[in-house]
Amino acid sequence: MRPWHLGNTTVRSPFRLRDGLVALSTSPLQGSLRGEAQERAFRRLLGEHGIVELGDDDTYSVGRKWRSALNKLGFLYPEVPPASDVLQGEIGPIDMIAPNGWRLIRADTVPAMQECFLRALAAHYIPSALERRFDFAVFSPLRHTLAIMLELENQTGESRLNFVEMALVVQLTSSDETLADIVARVLDLRVRRLASPNKRKFDQQEREAAAVVHEYAASTFSDYADTNLRYLKATGLVQSKGRGLSLVPEKRVFVEKLIQDAEIPDSDRSYFITLCNGAMLPTDNKDSALVVLDDLLLQLERRGIPFDATGKSTDTAADIALIRHQIEQLLFERNEEEYAIRQAGDWEEIAAYMELIITRNGKKTLSNGEEIEVPQAEAPAYFEWVLWRAFLAINNLANKPYQARRFKIDQDFLPVGTAPGNGPDLIFEFHDFVIVVEVTLTDNSRQEAAEGEPVRRHVAELVSLYGEQSGKPVYGLFIANRIDSNTAETFRIGVWFTRTDDKMQLDIVPVTLRQFKALFEALFKAGRVEVGLIRELLDLCGDFRPAHEAPAWKTQIEQIFQSKISQLGR
Repeated sequence: MRPWHLGNTTVRSPFRLRDGLVALSTSPLQGSLRGEAQERAFRRLLGEHGIVELGDDDTYSVGRKWRSALNKLGFLYPEVPPASDVLQGEIGPIDMIAPNGWRLIRADTVPAMQECFLRALAAHYIPSALERRFDFAVFSPLRHTLAIMLELENQTGESRLNFVEMALVVQLTSSDETLADIVARVLDLRVRRLASPNKRKFDQQEREAAAVVHEYAASTFSDYADTNLRYLKATGLVQSKGRGLSLVPEKRVFVEKLIQDAEIPDSDRSYFITLCNGAMLPTDNKDSALVVLDDLLLQLERRGIPFDATGKSTDTAADIALIRHQIEQLLFERNEEEYAIRQAGDWEEIAAYMELIITRNGKKTLSNGEEIEVPQAEAPAYFEWVLWRAFLAINNLANKPYQARRFKIDQDFLPVGTAPGNGPDLIFEFHDFVIVVEVTLTDNSRQEAAEGEPVRRHVAELVSLYGEQSGKPVYGLFIANRIDSNTAETFRIGVWFTRTDDKMQLDIVPVTLRQFKALFEALFKAGRVEVGLIRELLDLCGDFRPAHEAPAWKTQIEQIFQSKISQLGR
């Protein structure tokens, strides 16, 4: 059997598809993406928006593959195959943004984005009018995988599905087989892998054996599994569990309702229309929505989270959705607070992520054997995220973890894009002071032009805000892999004039990520995780500001950090 996959193996980070749609929505290229010139232009558009790297691409395949990914999920109207008896006009103009695509563009929260991916993947069936290469009955890969996870939970007590199990079993099955038989194969693979003294070697041998049986390259099974896991997580129904997946507890009842819908499209026309509009979900039905809502209310009660539903209308599915979204937000905030508490115990992992950003290496294996990764296209988002985690680990925040970050996160607490440009990346409020953190991967002479004005403006705005509200002093902490001297000089002078020409003196200290990482590790190794030590460092660095120009000031900052790290190591 041929392996199947959700989404697209070229665009492995699903949320980047939204960025591509946003760029396309304001471009004359919309509806005109076919042919070499147009595919090159689409690639250039994606590159200009920082969505893809503009390296060598003689085959101009990036534009073609992005168009294919958006067509496959119904975010753009796909081309109706000539063999179909459906007219293109019945579906929509080729490569124009479809209704579910516009819904994704307008989604401004992670749950709203996840609902768009869920509607897209719930509408995706194989074989379909777009993919007739399979030789089994029509089925929904999304519902099929979720049903397997529920059956695993019934048999083992947990819904966990490991990476290798997706690679070598699940994506090689269809609804032609019984859930019991599929789960038996999953558990057989799991038992044999657990008994193997060398898991890496076992996985490779199993992939090579599958390659012979199914006549595919051994690497294909892992590539498809990686893509499948990423797109499944984009629905918000599952979360990471080691290198695999498990159901999100808050969504279990929803999942049960979703897989009960076993109907398949009755025609190519209905398939295309549903794909482009997004599938109906259980919560679009009032009765099912009430069942899901009752379960969420029970979860709030079990976790001791107060919520008053008195007077809230449940007359329609839309009314229920408003209440459901409020509850889901409360549950997520509680999950995030619990995640924040765990960060102090994960400080070595946090430092390892910093190392990946410093070295620009993609992956690293931790001492416990776990592999971590910073996807190249998402490095700016991971830079903000790892600094957020670092200050959560220091664990003295006066504001909530979700108030400290301005970027969005998913159910695994991983970043979904970078912070918007109308404010600072991170705001950490402590008992008697505030640190505003700004980060950048730009390390050349453009750094000052890109960061000098916005960083000073953001810090100045926070100085005014906290000055009026609490009188707390505000420090700016600018972190990059390399600090350009022109940037350092701008922050050394540290002046900002208000609209009324009042002069503000800003306290912004530029440090390298390597310097911050060394300090972060020293604090934990010495058992002196005190945010006051960081404030002390910032004050010391600021004291040398008047006496030095930028190059000498940077040297002095390095010496101050090294001295503090040495003191902690004694």
